[in-house]
Amino acid sequence: MNKAIDFVKQSYGELKKSTWLSRREVAVSTFLVGIVVALVAAYVAVLDWGLTSVLSALVGGTNG
Repeated sequence: MNKAIDFVKQSYGELKKSTWLSRREVAVSTFLVGIVVALVAAYVAVLDWGLTSVLSALVGGTNG
């Protein structure tokens, strides 16, 4: 039990040494991650649509 208590105390001490981002930095970073995710999703969607169209034309299937 003492090891667990020591672990919690040491963990808390290490967390106090950490430098935390400000609320604004977190908000800006989250927004930028959202933009990048949206751009990558759009790129993958366009690539998927294009490849589906090409393969459908080659195989002779319908693209729907």
